[in-house]
Amino acid sequence: MTGRFCSMDKEFKNLVFCIVGLGLIGGSYAKALRLLGVKKIIAVDSNKDILSQAKAQGVIDTPCALPDENLKEADVIIFAVYPASIFEFVKKNVGNFKASVLLTDAAGIKGDMIERIAPLLGKDMDFVSGHPMAGKEGSGFSQSSEQIFNGANYIVVPGPNNNRENVEWLKSLAMALGCKRTVEVTKEQHDKIIAYTSNLPHLLAVALVNSKSMNDDTRFFVAGSFRDATRVADINAELWTDLFLYNRANVLAEIEMFKEELALWSEALEKNDAEKLKSMMRSAAMKRKALYNA
Repeated sequence: MTGRFCSMDKEFKNLVFCIVGLGLIGGSYAKALRLLGVKKIIAVDSNKDILSQAKAQGVIDTPCALPDENLKEADVIIFAVYPASIFEFVKKNVGNFKASVLLTDAAGIKGDMIERIAPLLGKDMDFVSGHPMAGKEGSGFSQSSEQIFNGANYIVVPGPNNNRENVEWLKSLAMALGCKRTVEVTKEQHDKIIAYTSNLPHLLAVALVNSKSMNDDTRFFVAGSFRDATRVADINAELWTDLFLYNRANVLAEIEMFKEELALWSEALEKNDAEKLKSMMRSAAMKRKALYNA
């Protein structure tokens, strides 16, 4: 088992955090941590303009266009970058990490990331994977908000060798950021469920907007249902390409199950089966009410 996070017993105000990737989620972490009153916030991002903007706004303390020895100050490093980038960052920069650093992430897909990162770490370092179920349309630091975690669920995905106290500490951080609940799952459970609750809805929103039915007159016929269904079509294509491909087996399985549901609709409409249509819609209405009233 990995070593104990050296700052476990300290208050958040005594901790130095490093955010890797200052986009929508990374920027939101930084802003929420600032409200939390942490000791210091270091940010690593390749975009110097974004770093300058965040520094000028007082969101971060130390901007780093390239990782350097500033990383040694960090008690906690939060990765808010593409899943493929996290392993490479750790591999290249672990020599600049504090000996007892706690690492975590916000990646939407886990895959084999936990197993690949663990062997790179020193004996007192720990990587506890996480995923805040928070977001909004758009992307980038300009869209980030300290309120994004308020009321959100926070998924914690421990690996087999994580120190249990570190897992609990991450849960406490999530609640301090404003989340309403933490849920602990395996990486396999995480990726399978996310294929349904996140990957598939984003895919459907993009497909709906890209439909041949979309034309110049569409905007005159848009009401709440179309706005809600297509909200996430304003998507970060680079990030979501990574997420779809990393989770492609689960996403493909969800597409097949969704095709089965569409086939039921086609059959009911072709047969003019009003009772079948009512049954499907009533079932969905009950399930959705239960989902948000739990």
